[in-house]
Formats: sequence, structure tokens, C-alpha cells
Amino acid sequence: MSSVSASEPAPADDGSAAGVIRRALHPPLHDRGFWGVQAVVVLLAGLHFLIDLRSSAEGGSFPGGIPVALLIVPVGYAALRWGLSGSALTAAFATVLWLPDLLLPVDKGHAPSDVVNLVLVDAVALVFGQRIEAERRAHARVEQATLARLYAEAGFRQLFEANRAPILVVDAAGNVRGANPAATAAFGEGTLGARASALAGSDAPVETLHGQVVSAHDGHDYRVAYVTLPEGGDSAAQLVFEDVTEERSQSRRAAQRRARMIAAEEEQRRRLARELHDELLQLLLHLARKLEALRESPGMLPDVLSSLDDARVRSLQAATRLRALARDLRPPSLDHLGLVAALSGFLAEVEEESGLPVELTVAGAARRLAPDVELGVFRIVQEAVRNAVGHGRPRRVDVTVELGAERLEVRVSDDGAGFDARALQADAQSAHLGLVGMSERAGLLGGTLEVDSEPGGGTVVHASIPLSTAAGDGSGGLHEIAEARRPGTLAEADLPALPRALP
Repeated sequence: MSSVSASEPAPADDGSAAGVIRRALHPPLHDRGFWGVQAVVVLLAGLHFLIDLRSSAEGGSFPGGIPVALLIVPVGYAALRWGLSGSALTAAFATVLWLPDLLLPVDKGHAPSDVVNLVLVDAVALVFGQRIEAERRAHARVEQATLARLYAEAGFRQLFEANRAPILVVDAAGNVRGANPAATAAFGEGTLGARASALAGSDAPVETLHGQVVSAHDGHDYRVAYVTLPEGGDSAAQLVFEDVTEERSQSRRAAQRRARMIAAEEEQRRRLARELHDELLQLLLHLARKLEALRESPGMLPDVLSSLDDARVRSLQAATRLRALARDLRPPSLDHLGLVAALSGFLAEVEEESGLPVELTVAGAARRLAPDVELGVFRIVQEAVRNAVGHGRPRRVDVTVELGAERLEVRVSDDGAGFDARALQADAQSAHLGLVGMSERAGLLGGTLEVDSEPGGGTVVHASIPLSTAAGDGSGGLHEIAEARRPGTLAEADLPALPRALP
């Protein structure tokens, strides 16, 4: 049994003179039927020769020229059966067999008419044989192309059925027209005929699912690839679902680890702020009061009084710095007054410490947000402003907060020295600028963070945080942060009022 390879090209239909001669020189000599046709030619040639020898046959039942015309029958059959290779050799063989008859005397033979008929037979053999062979070769090419297409379809069908990734074939209306076993297992038995977008849990057009991650009936997460199909069939596209369950699980675990690290950091900040307030700050204030009471003791020498005043001033300065440090570690106004008030107080302190003008602009109605959002955004702004003041040498810093209905947009911009943002983000050593920490905090809130900077062109840090789903995959950890800071949180009233009249 013969087989046709899908990748084997069909033979070319060579219509040149060389091609005609090459095919004519390869007759089917091994075919018994071919020799039967040649026997018929011999019979016709012999019969014609014998009739011409008998002068009495001229008025008989075989008029002159009819036997030559009868050669059309074997020549035509040879063309139909074997194409040009069969008809050409048959016609040539008939011409050779007719040569003795052409040599007969004029009164016994019909040489002129026989020559004309033989030329016509040879012409019919060549033209008819060439045409028949061309048709047969064209038919063979069509059959080969059909077989190749069938083999390709069978191969694709086998791949379609055996593919472990769920695949849905949808029509122009978005209805499922085909599903492989993996898709049936993922989306259930009612997959065929259903709307593909409904199976993916969406009401949007099916082409908008490309690149999205959906959850299937089997509990797995899949990333959707939308592939259009050639026009002309009932199917318009395929939806290929890539299983990303493990990838998303790892991403969630990584986000939870980051959230726990940030929660631990915030807890450490809270504990340190409490220790500074409860121990060191109280000791310094107690020392200042003791020094002030000791100064009022009678009999103090002027040099001793001067030393006591200097020690009291230094203890109050240290207490002031510790108070600012405790406030920086855990801003009390963030818990009690909200994000805008905390940012306003923080920027006022930065402006007082650095001498740089720092402007805060708030768009939208100021309101309290989720605790994790307020804390995360405050830390992003805090890090961005500290970086600008400490590294950028700006003339001014502007902070803009846009409170929308669904998103919170925060921009920290300065006119400082700037840097190559792309190179710094690609460099693992950029962590000292806090870019990684700011980006992680924005990601844990379900938002994004962009840094736009170039040398000499200043820096813009833009954070966009959704308010409806502020917590992303690591939301649990962020809520832990928010809850961890409530017990024992420092309030503004908890920090003692320090004397303002310092020398």
C-alpha cells in the first residue's frame, strides 16, 4: 500500500520540449496491457498490408485509408491509460510497421493518403497524450494536496485532543464550537455551546480575554491566549489556557513573605518608638529637671552654674532629637488624623530641618482611608522625600496627593540632580535608595510605582494605588501591619512637651 507524505511536493508539470521527450522515452514496458495494445497495432498494420497486396480488395469492404484511421483507437487508449509515454511509443511503433506498406507500388498501395493519416495519428498521439498526462498530473497534485491537508488536519486534531492545555474553539459570536478533553475537564461538561467569556467569568468580548488570568471550574488559574483562525470556516478563534496556578501560588507566597517582612519592620519601628518614649526620652527630661532644680540650689559657683545650664540645654536638645526620631519612626498623627495630616506634619519637619521649600498639594476631598493604604503611602512619600533631600540637592520639593473615587495618585517631584532611572533600577545596588521598598509597598497595595528621572532633569516618583481593592495578593500581611500598630501606638499627646526656649 502506498503512502503520501504531507511534506512531499507534487511533481512539476514540465511542458517544455525536453520534458515531453523525457516522458516519451519512458514507456510502460513492464505493463502487459501495453503489449496488448501493441499487438492490436501489429494486427491493424498486417491487415492493411495484406489488403493492399490483394488488388481485389480495392473494391471490398475495407476502403483505402480506413485501417490507418483505426490506429486512433489503440493510440487513444494508450494515451488514456499511460499518458504521453504510452501514446508516443504506440504511434511510433505504428509508423514503423507501416513503412513496408508505404513501399508498395502505386497500383497496390495508398502511400500519399497513408502518410497523411500517419502524420495525423502521430499528432493526435503527441497532443492527446500530452493533454491527458497533464490532466492526470494535475489530478495527482490535487489528490496529493488533499491527502496532505487530511494528514495535517489529522495531526492537528491529534495535537488538539492530546494537548494538556485547555483549548476552546469559538465562532465569531464568541460561542464555543469545539473543546479538547482538557478544556472539558477544566470547564465542565456544558462547555460546548456556552459563551467563552462566561466560562472565563467575564461579560467582556472574548478577544479582550487575551493576557488575562481566569479561574476555571477545576479550581486552577489559567492565562488566556486569543489566537485568530483563517477565514472561511465556522470557527473564528481559539482560546488557549496556560495553567499558571503554581506561578500565582508562588507569587502569592512571595507577596505574603514581603508583607510579613514589612509587618515585622513596622512592629520594630513601633517597639523602638515606644522604647525611646518610655525610657530614653523620659530619662533625658528627668535629667533636665534635676539639672534645673540643682541650679536653684544656694551657694553655686558661677562656673558650676554655667556647666549646669550647658548640660541642661544639651539634655533638652537630645530629648528634642529623640522626640523627632520617635515621631519619624511612628507618626502619631497618621493613626489619629489620617494621611493628609501626617504628610503635612512630616513635610513641615523636613522643611524646618533642611531649609528647602516643600509644598503639599491635595486634590479631592481629604478623608480617612484604609489603615494599610495610609501607612503604605506615607512610607512611600517619606522615602521619596528623604531620597530627594539627601541625594538630589534640589531647590524645592513638591508633593501632590489626588484623592479620587477609586484611586489614590501620589507624586513626589524635585528639581535636583536626578539620575539614570533605568540603569539604577536594573542595578541590584539601588536598594540603598529605597526604590525596591517603595515598589514593594505599592505592589502589596495592588498599585504601581514609576520613577522618572534623568541626570540634571530632576526626579518624579509616581505611585497609583486603587482604593476599592487596595490590598493585592499580600493584603493579609498589610492588614496585619495595620492591626499591629493599634495597641500601644504613640499618640501626639504621649510625647511630652519640651521647652521651646532653648539657648
